[in-house]
Amino acid sequence: MSVSTPSIIWLRAESKAFERRTPLTPADATALVDIGNKVFVERSEARPYPDDYYASAGCSLVEAGSWETAPPDAFILGLKELPESTQPLRHRHLFFAHAFKGQSGWQELLRRFRQGGGALYDLEYLVDGDGRRVAAFGHWAGFAGAAVASMAWCGRHSAELPDLASLTAYPDKDALIDSCRRQLNGCSSAPKVMVIGSAGRCGAGATELFRELGVELTLWDLEETRAGGPFEEILEHDVLVNCVFVSKPIPPFLTPEFLNRSRRLSIICDVSCDPSGDLNPLPLYTQCTSFADPLQQIAEGDPPLDLIAIDHLPSLLPKESSDDFSSQLLPYLLRLNAPDEGVWAATRHKYEQTLQEL
Repeated sequence: MSVSTPSIIWLRAESKAFERRTPLTPADATALVDIGNKVFVERSEARPYPDDYYASAGCSLVEAGSWETAPPDAFILGLKELPESTQPLRHRHLFFAHAFKGQSGWQELLRRFRQGGGALYDLEYLVDGDGRRVAAFGHWAGFAGAAVASMAWCGRHSAELPDLASLTAYPDKDALIDSCRRQLNGCSSAPKVMVIGSAGRCGAGATELFRELGVELTLWDLEETRAGGPFEEILEHDVLVNCVFVSKPIPPFLTPEFLNRSRRLSIICDVSCDPSGDLNPLPLYTQCTSFADPLQQIAEGDPPLDLIAIDHLPSLLPKESSDDFSSQLLPYLLRLNAPDEGVWAATRHKYEQTLQEL
């Protein structure tokens, strides 16, 4: 297989704290190099793969943060937000920008692209003809979010466990399941859990983890939420995991006033995690939590209510989530030499459309 015009792909080092994933593994980088693409990889100790693996795959190693000096026609590939700056952006960037639904900072980011003549290919909007995302971390986000929610609940209901503290990555999902199971076995009871958005990738991941733990589980999706919230049924559960991707305004699932009612609910994990946009179905908080500080209390009472809203949950399982995402993305990176066609054209159109709103 060959391409008429090889692409230059520049894998940047992530600057977000506790971000350990990568959108491109060494094995998949090999496939890009083998058909003539030039792949540059910024050095990083955070990725689940050592830099030497990329060198062995035929990539050129460069210093972290050097993407700003990359050739003008390079595609800058990453996952999370760029370092804060006002510098114009002259390259074509591929990452999860969270800038197309009115989130905090979207105007400043898009102005940087407009000033520099670059373009944003937001990976969240890389969709096929049916509007379905072709590469997503959803399953692992749901799986990890369910695990963290379980840990938080166990911290509340165990005489031996402390409250949920700083999180660290696990080597694989079996190790994470074993840890959650041991914690749950140390509690006198198990939580009653609700997953909203259970039919999607993210919801399926959350459901898988909870079924491994054998907890009582209520699964909701479009049919159950069609009438519009807020929903009394949520308050009757110990744990809520929200996995819904919202693309248009809907009535909220819960409101601050609704939390004043009698409730059993004590832990919410908002995997969808969109606190600053207008489409958040859980308008209970205004900022994300983090791996270093995963919980924020959003309501007092008996029980108090804590929220988990970490926007890079799959970093809890960096290797498995990276392997999965990279394999999904690879077929489209192989066609990156035609960025005005197929899924790349669709996400570019979304960028141009949002740019007009400035």
